[in-house]
Amino acid sequence: MLAFLDQVVAVTLMNLRALKERAASSLVAIVGIAGVVLVLVAVLSIAEGFRATLTSAGSPDTALVLRAGSDTEMTSGLTLEDTKIIADSPEVLRDEQGAVASAELFVIIALPKISTGTDANVPLRGVQPAAFSVREDLRIVEGRNFEPGRNEVIVGQGAQGQFAGLGVGDLIELGQAQWTVVGVFTTGGTIADSELWCDAKVLQPAYRRGNSFQSVYSKLKSPEAFEAFKDALTSDARLNVKVMRETDYYAGQSTILITLIRTLGILIAILMGLGAVFGALITMYTAVASRTREIATLRAIGFASMPVLISVMAEALLLAVVGGLLGAGLSFLVFNGYQAATMNWQTFSQVTFAFAVTPKLMILGFLYSLALGFVGGFFPALAAARLPVATALREA
Repeated sequence: MLAFLDQVVAVTLMNLRALKERAASSLVAIVGIAGVVLVLVAVLSIAEGFRATLTSAGSPDTALVLRAGSDTEMTSGLTLEDTKIIADSPEVLRDEQGAVASAELFVIIALPKISTGTDANVPLRGVQPAAFSVREDLRIVEGRNFEPGRNEVIVGQGAQGQFAGLGVGDLIELGQAQWTVVGVFTTGGTIADSELWCDAKVLQPAYRRGNSFQSVYSKLKSPEAFEAFKDALTSDARLNVKVMRETDYYAGQSTILITLIRTLGILIAILMGLGAVFGALITMYTAVASRTREIATLRAIGFASMPVLISVMAEALLLAVVGGLLGAGLSFLVFNGYQAATMNWQTFSQVTFAFAVTPKLMILGFLYSLALGFVGGFFPALAAARLPVATALREA
Protein backbone atom coordinates (compact mmCIF):
# COMPACT_ATOMS: atom_id res chain seq x y z
CA MET A 1 0.00 0.00 0.00
CA LEU A 2 2.83 2.39 0.87
CA ALA A 3 4.48 1.74 -2.51
CA PHE A 4 1.16 2.37 -4.25
CA LEU A 5 0.73 5.71 -2.46
CA ASP A 6 4.30 6.68 -3.32
CA GLN A 7 3.57 6.00 -6.99
CA VAL A 8 0.36 8.07 -6.87
CA VAL A 9 2.14 11.04 -5.27
CA ALA A 10 5.07 10.86 -7.66
CA VAL A 11 3.00 10.71 -10.84
CA THR A 12 0.54 13.35 -9.62
CA LEU A 13 3.30 15.81 -8.73
CA MET A 14 4.90 15.24 -12.11
CA ASN A 15 1.60 16.05 -13.84
CA LEU A 16 0.98 19.16 -11.79
CA ARG A 17 4.50 20.50 -12.43
CA ALA A 18 3.79 20.22 -16.15
CA LEU A 19 0.61 22.34 -15.91
CA LYS A 20 2.46 25.55 -16.84
CA GLU A 21 3.36 23.97 -20.18
CA ARG A 22 -0.38 23.56 -20.89
CA ALA A 23 -1.50 26.86 -19.42
CA ALA A 24 -3.66 27.88 -22.39
CA SER A 25 -5.70 24.67 -22.59
CA SER A 26 -5.99 24.47 -18.81
CA LEU A 27 -7.24 28.06 -18.68
CA VAL A 28 -9.93 27.21 -21.24
CA ALA A 29 -11.19 24.39 -19.03
CA ILE A 30 -11.14 26.59 -15.92
CA VAL A 31 -13.02 29.45 -17.61
CA GLY A 32 -15.58 27.05 -19.06
CA ILE A 33 -16.34 25.48 -15.69
CA ALA A 34 -16.37 28.90 -13.97
CA GLY A 35 -18.88 30.18 -16.52
CA VAL A 36 -21.21 27.25 -15.91
CA VAL A 37 -21.05 27.71 -12.15
CA LEU A 38 -21.58 31.47 -12.49
CA VAL A 39 -24.72 31.04 -14.60
CA LEU A 40 -26.12 28.24 -12.43
CA VAL A 41 -25.69 30.16 -9.18
CA ALA A 42 -26.91 33.44 -10.71
CA VAL A 43 -30.13 31.92 -12.06
CA LEU A 44 -30.89 30.02 -8.87
CA SER A 45 -30.20 33.18 -6.84
CA ILE A 46 -33.18 34.78 -8.60
CA ALA A 47 -35.46 32.06 -7.22
CA GLU A 48 -33.82 32.26 -3.81
CA GLY A 49 -34.20 36.05 -3.66
CA PHE A 50 -37.84 35.89 -4.77
CA ARG A 51 -38.56 33.14 -2.23
CA ALA A 52 -36.90 35.12 0.56
CA THR A 53 -38.92 38.23 -0.30
CA LEU A 54 -42.24 36.42 -0.08
CA THR A 55 -41.57 33.99 2.75
CA SER A 56 -40.03 36.67 4.97
CA ALA A 57 -43.29 38.61 4.80
CA GLY A 58 -45.79 38.26 7.58
CA SER A 59 -45.83 36.88 11.06
CA PRO A 60 -47.19 33.61 12.48
CA ASP A 61 -49.54 35.60 14.73
CA THR A 62 -51.06 37.47 11.76
CA ALA A 63 -54.04 35.93 9.98
CA LEU A 64 -55.33 36.77 6.52
CA VAL A 65 -59.05 36.44 5.79
CA LEU A 66 -60.34 36.17 2.20
CA ARG A 67 -63.62 35.20 0.62
CA ALA A 68 -64.03 31.42 0.46
CA GLY A 69 -62.73 29.99 -2.81
CA SER A 70 -60.26 32.83 -3.40
CA ASP A 71 -56.61 32.07 -3.99
CA THR A 72 -55.43 35.68 -3.87
CA GLU A 73 -56.61 39.09 -2.76
CA MET A 74 -57.28 39.92 -6.41
CA THR A 75 -60.15 37.43 -6.58
CA SER A 76 -61.53 38.04 -3.11
CA GLY A 77 -64.39 40.27 -1.97
CA LEU A 78 -65.70 41.14 1.49
CA THR A 79 -68.46 43.48 2.61
CA LEU A 80 -68.06 46.13 5.29
CA GLU A 81 -70.22 44.01 7.58
CA ASP A 82 -67.93 41.01 6.99
CA THR A 83 -64.89 43.02 8.05
CA LYS A 84 -66.60 44.19 11.25
CA ILE A 85 -67.51 40.63 12.24
CA ILE A 86 -63.91 39.54 11.64
CA ALA A 87 -62.49 42.42 13.67
CA ASP A 88 -64.87 41.65 16.57
CA SER A 89 -63.45 38.13 16.96
CA PRO A 90 -62.19 37.60 20.54
CA GLU A 91 -58.90 36.14 19.25
CA VAL A 92 -57.94 39.46 17.59
CA LEU A 93 -55.44 41.57 19.52
CA ARG A 94 -56.66 44.95 20.77
CA ASP A 95 -54.86 48.16 21.63
CA GLU A 96 -55.94 51.66 22.64
CA GLN A 97 -57.35 52.25 19.12
CA GLY A 98 -59.38 49.05 19.13
CA ALA A 99 -58.99 45.81 17.17
CA VAL A 100 -55.62 45.38 15.42
CA ALA A 101 -57.29 44.36 12.16
CA SER A 102 -57.05 46.15 8.82
CA ALA A 103 -59.63 45.69 6.06
CA GLU A 104 -57.82 46.31 2.79
CA LEU A 105 -58.19 46.81 -0.96
CA PHE A 106 -55.73 45.52 -3.55
CA VAL A 107 -55.63 47.38 -6.89
CA ILE A 108 -53.27 46.98 -9.84
CA ILE A 109 -52.00 50.20 -11.45
CA ALA A 110 -49.61 50.82 -14.36
CA LEU A 111 -46.30 52.60 -13.80
CA PRO A 112 -43.27 52.87 -16.13
CA LYS A 113 -40.17 50.89 -15.26
CA ILE A 114 -37.05 53.00 -14.79
CA SER A 115 -34.91 50.55 -16.76
CA THR A 116 -37.11 50.23 -19.87
CA GLY A 117 -39.73 52.96 -19.72
CA THR A 118 -42.47 50.41 -20.41
CA ASP A 119 -45.51 50.15 -18.16
CA ALA A 120 -45.70 47.38 -15.57
CA ASN A 121 -48.37 46.25 -13.12
CA VAL A 122 -47.73 47.64 -9.65
CA PRO A 123 -49.85 46.84 -6.56
CA LEU A 124 -51.66 49.71 -4.83
CA ARG A 125 -53.00 48.79 -1.38
CA GLY A 126 -55.72 50.70 0.44
CA VAL A 127 -55.35 50.18 4.18
CA GLN A 128 -56.97 51.15 7.44
CA PRO A 129 -55.01 52.78 10.30
CA ALA A 130 -54.59 49.41 12.03
CA ALA A 131 -52.42 48.22 9.11
CA PHE A 132 -49.40 49.91 10.69
CA SER A 133 -49.93 47.96 13.92
CA VAL A 134 -50.42 44.70 12.03
CA ARG A 135 -47.15 45.22 10.09
CA GLU A 136 -44.94 46.08 13.02
CA ASP A 137 -41.76 46.07 10.92
CA LEU A 138 -42.94 48.90 8.63
CA ARG A 139 -41.13 52.21 9.04
CA ILE A 140 -41.07 55.47 7.11
CA VAL A 141 -37.56 56.16 5.76
CA GLU A 142 -38.31 59.33 3.80
CA GLY A 143 -41.04 61.95 3.98
CA ARG A 144 -44.11 61.17 6.12
CA ASN A 145 -47.11 58.88 6.32
CA PHE A 146 -50.25 59.66 4.31
CA GLU A 147 -53.03 61.58 6.03
CA PRO A 148 -56.43 59.84 6.20
CA GLY A 149 -59.02 61.24 3.83
CA ARG A 150 -56.50 62.75 1.40
CA ASN A 151 -55.22 61.66 -2.02
CA GLU A 152 -51.80 60.75 -0.70
CA VAL A 153 -49.70 57.62 -1.07
CA ILE A 154 -46.58 56.21 0.45
CA VAL A 155 -44.39 53.93 -1.66
CA GLY A 156 -42.27 50.92 -0.80
CA GLN A 157 -38.53 51.36 -1.10
CA GLY A 158 -38.33 48.53 -3.61
CA ALA A 159 -41.03 50.04 -5.83
CA GLN A 160 -39.35 53.43 -5.75
CA GLY A 161 -36.11 51.89 -7.00
CA GLN A 162 -37.76 50.14 -9.95
CA PHE A 163 -40.56 52.44 -11.15
CA ALA A 164 -40.49 56.05 -12.33
CA GLY A 165 -42.36 58.96 -10.77
CA LEU A 166 -42.34 57.74 -7.17
CA GLY A 167 -40.15 60.37 -5.55
CA VAL A 168 -41.48 62.28 -2.54
CA GLY A 169 -43.54 65.18 -3.90
CA ASP A 170 -44.27 63.54 -7.27
CA LEU A 171 -47.83 63.44 -8.58
CA ILE A 172 -49.30 60.26 -10.10
CA GLU A 173 -52.61 59.61 -11.83
CA LEU A 174 -54.73 56.99 -10.07
CA GLY A 175 -58.41 56.42 -10.77
CA GLN A 176 -58.87 59.67 -12.73
CA ALA A 177 -57.42 61.71 -9.87
CA GLN A 178 -54.00 63.03 -8.91
CA TRP A 179 -52.29 61.61 -5.87
CA THR A 180 -49.22 62.96 -4.12
CA VAL A 181 -46.33 60.76 -3.04
CA VAL A 182 -45.64 61.91 0.53
CA GLY A 183 -43.36 59.22 1.89
CA VAL A 184 -41.24 56.11 1.38
CA PHE A 185 -41.43 53.07 3.64
CA THR A 186 -39.64 49.78 4.09
CA THR A 187 -40.50 46.49 5.74
CA GLY A 188 -36.99 45.11 5.52
CA GLY A 189 -37.17 43.76 1.99
CA THR A 190 -40.47 41.86 2.15
CA ILE A 191 -43.12 41.87 -0.57
CA ALA A 192 -44.73 45.00 0.94
CA ASP A 193 -41.71 46.98 -0.32
CA SER A 194 -43.10 46.44 -3.84
CA GLU A 195 -46.40 48.18 -3.03
CA LEU A 196 -47.92 51.64 -2.80
CA TRP A 197 -50.17 52.33 0.20
CA CYS A 198 -52.99 54.80 0.70
CA ASP A 199 -56.17 55.30 2.76
CA ALA A 200 -58.73 52.60 1.91
CA LYS A 201 -61.62 55.05 2.35
CA VAL A 202 -60.13 57.29 -0.35
CA LEU A 203 -59.28 54.41 -2.67
CA GLN A 204 -62.79 52.92 -2.60
CA PRO A 205 -64.58 55.77 -4.43
CA ALA A 206 -61.59 56.34 -6.73
CA TYR A 207 -62.05 52.82 -8.12
CA ARG A 208 -65.82 52.57 -7.53
CA ARG A 209 -65.55 49.88 -4.89
CA GLY A 210 -68.35 51.18 -2.67
CA ASN A 211 -67.91 49.81 0.85
CA SER A 212 -66.27 46.59 -0.28
CA PHE A 213 -62.87 45.23 0.69
CA GLN A 214 -60.83 42.24 -0.44
CA SER A 215 -59.00 41.06 2.65
CA VAL A 216 -58.61 41.55 6.37
CA TYR A 217 -55.19 41.32 8.02
CA SER A 218 -55.64 40.55 11.72
CA LYS A 219 -53.01 40.50 14.45
CA LEU A 220 -53.95 37.70 16.86
CA LYS A 221 -53.30 37.56 20.57
CA SER A 222 -50.79 34.76 19.95
CA PRO A 223 -49.83 32.31 17.19
CA GLU A 224 -51.71 29.63 19.12
CA ALA A 225 -54.96 31.59 18.76
CA PHE A 226 -55.03 30.97 15.01
CA GLU A 227 -56.96 27.70 15.06
CA ALA A 228 -59.67 29.10 17.31
CA PHE A 229 -59.88 32.23 15.13
CA LYS A 230 -60.13 30.14 11.97
CA ASP A 231 -62.74 27.77 13.39
CA ALA A 232 -64.89 30.63 14.68
CA LEU A 233 -64.96 32.48 11.37
CA THR A 234 -65.39 29.51 9.04
CA SER A 235 -68.26 28.17 11.15
CA ASP A 236 -70.03 31.55 11.41
CA ALA A 237 -73.19 31.38 9.28
CA ARG A 238 -72.92 35.10 8.53
CA LEU A 239 -69.57 34.67 6.77
CA ASN A 240 -68.26 32.81 3.74
CA VAL A 241 -64.52 33.09 4.23
CA LYS A 242 -61.21 31.23 4.24
CA VAL A 243 -58.59 31.93 6.88
CA MET A 244 -54.85 31.35 6.64
CA ARG A 245 -51.69 32.49 8.30
CA GLU A 246 -50.09 35.41 6.50
CA THR A 247 -46.83 33.47 6.26
CA ASP A 248 -48.54 30.52 4.54
CA TYR A 249 -50.31 32.81 2.07
CA TYR A 250 -47.12 34.46 0.85
CA ALA A 251 -45.15 31.21 0.82
CA GLY A 252 -47.80 29.73 -1.47
CA GLN A 253 -47.57 32.69 -3.84
CA SER A 254 -43.90 32.01 -4.48
CA THR A 255 -44.32 28.38 -5.59
CA ILE A 256 -45.04 28.79 -9.31
CA LEU A 257 -42.25 31.22 -10.15
CA ILE A 258 -39.65 29.51 -7.98
CA THR A 259 -40.36 26.15 -9.63
CA LEU A 260 -40.12 27.72 -13.10
CA ILE A 261 -36.85 29.53 -12.39
CA ARG A 262 -35.21 26.52 -10.77
CA THR A 263 -36.22 24.26 -13.66
CA LEU A 264 -34.86 26.68 -16.23
CA GLY A 265 -31.68 27.20 -14.21
CA ILE A 266 -30.99 23.47 -14.02
CA LEU A 267 -31.66 22.99 -17.75
CA ILE A 268 -29.33 25.86 -18.64
CA ALA A 269 -26.65 24.49 -16.32
CA ILE A 270 -26.92 21.03 -17.89
CA LEU A 271 -26.61 22.40 -21.42
CA MET A 272 -23.69 24.64 -20.53
CA GLY A 273 -22.18 21.82 -18.50
CA LEU A 274 -22.01 19.65 -21.61
CA GLY A 275 -19.86 22.30 -23.25
CA ALA A 276 -17.64 22.53 -20.19
CA VAL A 277 -17.24 18.74 -20.10
CA PHE A 278 -16.14 18.68 -23.73
CA GLY A 279 -13.63 21.42 -22.93
CA ALA A 280 -12.28 19.41 -20.03
CA LEU A 281 -12.13 16.26 -22.16
CA ILE A 282 -10.10 18.02 -24.85
CA THR A 283 -7.79 19.51 -22.24
CA MET A 284 -7.14 16.22 -20.51
CA TYR A 285 -6.80 14.19 -23.73
CA THR A 286 -4.25 16.78 -24.87
CA ALA A 287 -2.42 16.43 -21.57
CA VAL A 288 -2.32 12.64 -21.90
CA ALA A 289 -1.14 12.84 -25.51
CA SER A 290 1.67 15.24 -24.61
CA ARG A 291 2.94 12.86 -21.91
CA THR A 292 2.71 9.60 -23.80
CA ARG A 293 6.48 8.92 -23.47
CA GLU A 294 6.47 9.81 -19.75
CA ILE A 295 3.52 7.54 -18.99
CA ALA A 296 4.99 4.69 -21.02
CA THR A 297 8.36 5.05 -19.27
CA LEU A 298 6.73 4.98 -15.86
CA ARG A 299 4.80 1.87 -16.76
CA ALA A 300 7.96 0.25 -18.09
CA ILE A 301 9.88 0.78 -14.86
CA GLY A 302 7.10 -0.76 -12.76
CA PHE A 303 4.47 1.89 -12.10
CA ALA A 304 0.95 0.43 -12.01
CA SER A 305 -1.89 1.73 -14.19
CA MET A 306 -4.01 2.90 -11.26
CA PRO A 307 -1.59 5.65 -10.07
CA VAL A 308 -1.56 6.96 -13.65
CA LEU A 309 -5.37 7.08 -13.70
CA ILE A 310 -5.51 8.79 -10.31
CA SER A 311 -2.93 11.38 -11.34
CA VAL A 312 -4.90 12.41 -14.43
CA MET A 313 -8.12 12.55 -12.41
CA ALA A 314 -6.39 14.69 -9.79
CA GLU A 315 -5.34 17.17 -12.46
CA ALA A 316 -8.88 17.37 -13.88
CA LEU A 317 -10.37 17.85 -10.43
CA LEU A 318 -7.83 20.54 -9.61
CA LEU A 319 -8.91 22.50 -12.69
CA ALA A 320 -12.54 21.97 -11.64
CA VAL A 321 -11.84 23.22 -8.11
CA VAL A 322 -10.23 26.41 -9.44
CA GLY A 323 -13.10 26.94 -11.91
CA GLY A 324 -15.74 26.22 -9.27
CA LEU A 325 -14.24 28.61 -6.73
CA LEU A 326 -13.84 31.28 -9.40
CA GLY A 327 -17.43 30.93 -10.64
CA ALA A 328 -18.96 30.84 -7.15
CA GLY A 329 -16.91 33.82 -6.02
CA LEU A 330 -17.79 35.90 -9.08
CA SER A 331 -21.49 35.05 -8.72
CA PHE A 332 -21.45 36.41 -5.17
CA LEU A 333 -19.56 39.57 -6.07
CA VAL A 334 -21.64 40.37 -9.15
CA PHE A 335 -25.16 39.19 -8.31
CA ASN A 336 -25.67 39.06 -4.55
CA GLY A 337 -28.00 41.90 -3.59
CA TYR A 338 -28.71 42.93 -7.19
CA GLN A 339 -32.13 44.61 -7.24
CA ALA A 340 -34.71 43.49 -9.81
CA ALA A 341 -38.45 43.15 -10.35
CA THR A 342 -40.45 40.29 -11.78
CA MET A 343 -44.03 39.19 -12.20
CA ASN A 344 -45.89 37.51 -9.37
CA TRP A 345 -48.06 35.12 -11.41
CA GLN A 346 -50.56 34.81 -8.57
CA THR A 347 -51.52 38.51 -8.62
CA PHE A 348 -50.11 39.51 -12.04
CA SER A 349 -48.25 42.37 -10.44
CA GLN A 350 -44.57 43.23 -10.11
CA VAL A 351 -42.56 42.17 -7.08
CA THR A 352 -39.24 43.84 -6.35
CA PHE A 353 -36.57 41.66 -4.81
CA ALA A 354 -32.82 41.22 -4.50
CA PHE A 355 -30.81 38.31 -5.90
CA ALA A 356 -29.68 36.11 -3.01
CA VAL A 357 -26.42 34.20 -3.55
CA THR A 358 -26.49 32.06 -0.43
CA PRO A 359 -23.72 29.77 0.88
CA LYS A 360 -25.95 26.83 -0.05
CA LEU A 361 -26.06 27.94 -3.69
CA MET A 362 -22.31 28.53 -3.79
CA ILE A 363 -21.67 25.03 -2.41
CA LEU A 364 -24.09 23.59 -4.98
CA GLY A 365 -22.24 25.36 -7.79
CA PHE A 366 -18.90 24.14 -6.47
CA LEU A 367 -20.12 20.53 -6.25
CA TYR A 368 -21.41 20.81 -9.81
CA SER A 369 -17.96 21.94 -10.93
CA LEU A 370 -16.43 18.85 -9.30
CA ALA A 371 -18.93 16.66 -11.15
CA LEU A 372 -17.96 18.32 -14.44
CA GLY A 373 -14.28 17.83 -13.63
CA PHE A 374 -14.81 14.19 -12.77
CA VAL A 375 -16.68 13.42 -16.00
CA GLY A 376 -14.23 15.46 -18.06
CA GLY A 377 -11.22 13.70 -16.58
CA PHE A 378 -12.40 10.12 -16.23
CA PHE A 379 -12.20 8.97 -19.85
CA PRO A 380 -8.80 10.57 -20.59
CA ALA A 381 -7.54 9.08 -17.31
CA LEU A 382 -8.84 5.66 -18.33
CA ALA A 383 -7.15 6.00 -21.71
CA ALA A 384 -3.86 6.91 -20.02
CA ALA A 385 -4.08 3.93 -17.67
CA ARG A 386 -4.72 1.54 -20.56
CA LEU A 387 -1.98 2.92 -22.78
CA PRO A 388 0.08 -0.02 -24.18
CA VAL A 389 3.68 0.46 -23.08
CA ALA A 390 5.38 -0.80 -26.25
CA THR A 391 3.06 1.10 -28.60
CA ALA A 392 3.44 4.31 -26.57
CA LEU A 393 7.22 4.12 -26.64
CA ARG A 394 7.27 3.64 -30.39
CA GLU A 395 4.81 6.56 -31.01
CA ALA A 396 6.73 8.86 -28.67
